[in-house]
Amino acid sequence: MDMKGRSIVSIRDFTHEEIASIVAKALEVKAGKWPQAMRGKVLATLFFEPSTRTRLSFEAAMVSMGGQVIGFADPNVSSAKKGESLADTIRTVTGYVDVIAMRHPLEGAARLASQVASVPVINAGDGANQHPTQTCLDLVTIHEEFGRLDGLTVGMLGDLKHGRTVHSLAQALSHFRSRLVLISPPSLRMPDHLKLELEAAGCAFEEVPTLESVPCKLDVLYVTRIQKERFADFQEYERVACAYRLNRETLAGACSQARIMHPLPRVDEIAEELDGTPNAIYFRQAHNGIPTRQALLGLVTGAIR
Repeated sequence: MDMKGRSIVSIRDFTHEEIASIVAKALEVKAGKWPQAMRGKVLATLFFEPSTRTRLSFEAAMVSMGGQVIGFADPNVSSAKKGESLADTIRTVTGYVDVIAMRHPLEGAARLASQVASVPVINAGDGANQHPTQTCLDLVTIHEEFGRLDGLTVGMLGDLKHGRTVHSLAQALSHFRSRLVLISPPSLRMPDHLKLELEAAGCAFEEVPTLESVPCKLDVLYVTRIQKERFADFQEYERVACAYRLNRETLAGACSQARIMHPLPRVDEIAEELDGTPNAIYFRQAHNGIPTRQALLGLVTGAIR
């Protein structure tokens, strides 16, 4: 698979074969192949929205493969503070680097950046829209755990309306004959346009309001936090903020054997008492961000083939 020069904006842009190839390449990198592949190359991390794991894992990925990193983690220290447009920022930065990783609060910002950039742009999250590199590391983690991606039953719990991680992951899993169980309060259900995409892809899914009403055994339970920053109405946020909390008591029935994943950060939706159980794989999931992003950086710059 030749991805040199290609931007990574949305998981929608990739076929089943391409997604499987990315997962395989990330596992190669994790096994020690392609050391120092990014020597002599420079990454710009442009984070217009807060991040810990995504930004640091991109930087660690680049540095550990011999590359260099420039950029910012606070838009107030960039020329955006002076009123510079996103397009002009991107046009300028492309003259300094080989690849850009960007997070932005506005949906569609990554697509715009990719259209004006002369180097590949990797979407590190654009509003409530997409988070394709998180999806890739999620798939790597699932593959490590089960030895496959095909035919698994995956529950998605929490804020499915605003959660860009579950949006991207649901679209990716639709390529692999997955069965999805969407668990959320009515006000936080998966957006209709995404459910239509799942139907068109032939992906089986059902919506239930509580963990207790999950109708089948789950292989994976993917938990998301209620995203306070996406709510215009604080009272609406307060009504659903404590809607779900996973602990030893609630991890029962259909969920008792499920591997628990979470894109992090967590607030109070997963009790710490679960951290040491065989179910909990969310910190290993987070650590897979480095080899996955190493693979993606290498692929889009042509350093890895």
